[in-house]
Order: sequence, then C-alpha cells, then structure tokens
Amino acid sequence: MGAGPAALCITSELVQQGLDVQAIASNSPLEPWPNTYGIWASELESLNMQELLKYRWKDTVSFFGDGLSDEGNLCTNHYLDYGLFNLDNFQNALLERCDGLSWQVETVKEINFSEKETVVICASGKKYHARLVIDASGHKTPFIKRPELYEIAKQAAYGVVGKFSSAPVEQNRFVLMDFRPDHLNSDQLNEPPSFLYAMDLGDGSFFVEETSLACSPPVSFETLKARLNSRLLSRGIQIEEIIHEEHCLFPMNLPLPYRDQPLLAFGGSASMVHPASGYMVGSLLRRAPSLAKEVAKIIKKDPLISTSQIARRGWQTLWPNELVQRHRLYQFGLQRLMSFDESLLRIFFDTFFKLPKKDWYGYLTNTLPLPRLFIVMLKLFSIAPLRVRFGMLGLIIKKKDKI
Repeated sequence: MGAGPAALCITSELVQQGLDVQAIASNSPLEPWPNTYGIWASELESLNMQELLKYRWKDTVSFFGDGLSDEGNLCTNHYLDYGLFNLDNFQNALLERCDGLSWQVETVKEINFSEKETVVICASGKKYHARLVIDASGHKTPFIKRPELYEIAKQAAYGVVGKFSSAPVEQNRFVLMDFRPDHLNSDQLNEPPSFLYAMDLGDGSFFVEETSLACSPPVSFETLKARLNSRLLSRGIQIEEIIHEEHCLFPMNLPLPYRDQPLLAFGGSASMVHPASGYMVGSLLRRAPSLAKEVAKIIKKDPLISTSQIARRGWQTLWPNELVQRHRLYQFGLQRLMSFDESLLRIFFDTFFKLPKKDWYGYLTNTLPLPRLFIVMLKLFSIAPLRVRFGMLGLIIKKKDKI
C-alpha cells in the first residue's frame, strides 16, 4: 500500500525476490513526488547508487555563530559531499525494478485478517486478498497500531527554488544548517528556533528552505515563510522568481508500531524517520532488501505459515532489538534538543560537528552500532560546554544565567 519512495523501495525488492505482488495506492506511482530529497553522497556510494544524484556539492558547511561579527559569521566545514536526488531517475529506477507491475489506484477503507490471508477492502467495493499486506502509505496511515503519544514533534519546512537579486549562497556551496539569528527581533529569539537549509543549483537558481528541526505544535508554514523572507532581506536579497515552492511537515518522534500486529509496515508508516535528523531515504534503501528477502524466505519455505507469523517475522527483521534501542536513544536526544533555545541549540550543534566526522556522520545516518552510539553520545557530553551539558541532562540554564 502506497506509491511514494518507501512503497517503491519495498515493492521493487519484493518483486526482485520473485513474489507475486499487488500494489494499491490512492494515487498513481507515476505522479511526480512533490518534495526534494537530500542525502550524504557516501550513503549512496556504499550502495553503488551515486548515479541517482542530480546535484552534488563538495563545499558543505554550516553556520552556528550569532552573525554579529566576523567570528559570528565563520562557517563550520563538513568535508563530506552532499547531494540531491534526481527524482525522475530515482522514481523510474525503482519502477523499472518492479518489472512492469501495475498499481491499483484505490482508496483502502478496511483491512480484515484471518489465519491464512489478509483482505483489503477499497472504497470502490473491490477486495484484494494477500498472504501479507505491507503498509507503506506514510505516517498518516490509520491502519498501523502504535502507542499513543500526547506530544508529537514535527519537522516543518518552507522552501523556494528560484532566482534571487543576489546569491543567497556562495557559488557551488551547500549549507546544511545556518542558525545565525541576526535577522530576528527579541521576541522572535524566544520562539522555537529554525535554520536555513540552502544550496547553489548551478544554473543561476538556488534552493533555500527555512526549517524547524522539531517542535510540538509545529512551527507554521506562514511563520517559516516570514522568517525566510526576513533572513534574506536582512542580507539585501529579494526573491525575483519562484520556480517551485516546497512545504514539508512530518513527525520526528512517532512511536514505533506494535511488532505483534498482523499488518506489516515500511517507511513513515513504520516510524523509520530518523528522530535526530529527519532523514529516511538512506534507511529505506539499506533496509528494504533484507526485509524483502526475509518475507520471501518465510513464504517460500512454509506455504502454510499464518499471516500473523509472516508479519511478526517481518517486524523482527525491520526492527530488531539493536535498532529499537538506537531509536530510543535518538528519541531521547531529540526530546532534549526540543527544550533548547536558539542560543543553546547553536552551541550544541557547533559542539556536535566537532566530533570526528565518522561519528557525527554515523549518528545522522543511523549507521553506528549500538555500543559505538553510546560512546559517541558520552564523548559529545564530555566535550560540550557546561551549559549544554545541563541542557542534555534536562536542567536548562537560561542565557541570562552565568555558567
């Protein structure tokens, strides 16, 4: 179920395993995906998929100063290539691996389970029978059961691809995070912080996006748009032409689904968004093959195995205890960051990127083994300024307090 990147990733792998697959979605998989997807280039290189990038930058930086002096405008160099997917190529590559599979454009209304099959009932009245159903329709799915969480933190972003009166980013540069707050007034400094994510697209156009890492309730698109315009105007930059507008909103701390339910999930439906960064595509590409192989092995080995047993084995493969524990640590870290004001958040990230590159990269991509993740988090705590340490412990020290 689904037609986005997660659905195409897992569908293509299931087809490659020789399974009989039926795909259902409320929209065609041929419809263009609305948002851009960025990734560290080495994630794709490890999968031999770097040809899927449309843009790639070697000059990758962030800004964590106050923007009020030469020192406050110094950049942090990441020395790691970053890229944006060529969405047409990415989408077509996955569709080709589906070997001509056609999607049923239907709205799913109900899913019923029996011992040997699952029945999907659509608004049209059509019923589809399957040994296993995988919900890859996104985080809004009503069919996946998970613990309730009162405070769902969401990442929100408003972005523009366009032409500008002057360059908002240096030539051939990618800016991961620009937290400089010099365009904000005193009231705005006390609001949930946001940063600029920006890049030179190389043809006289640029992509600039104002992003709130995580907040509950989320920062509104109107606020982010106003902050983006204010940030640009403070540098004497005006938007002259809007080629594309982007609105992103998704949960960062969605609880993991119950792993004993007979409906399997993948992607946002399965809470695969990285709670500390918001990234997911690299994880989709890494984890889809192993899940598809396990599902195929189970079904081929024991044709009489029950639907719930197939799903349970699938959940165990998708979310083994190692990944569950890592996810909980990332959620703990996110909860702490959500309590930081803009000053403390700038200091935190400035400290975070002082870690060895292999450590911060592994943290952001969820590729560190659990023991190493513990060590990296302890190392970060040990090198952090005292005020950040208090924040990481949940003991927030206000800026006016002297530490």
